[in-house]
Amino acid sequence: MDDAYCETPPPTPAPEDAGPPYAECVLCRKPTEYPESAKGSTLCPVCAWQEAGRTACSG
Repeated sequence: MDDAYCETPPPTPAPEDAGPPYAECVLCRKPTEYPESAKGSTLCPVCAWQEAGRTACSG
């Protein structure tokens, strides 16, 4: 059996442009995980989860 198959790959470093300053959430103004240079409406993880629940249940 090949032992390399079961090895966990080393973690990849975070992209350099993903560091602070972070963009603000368009709903609650808390910092998101996106850089300020991200285009479009940025949502924090909490608001993104709530928005996904609202859109999934609207029918």
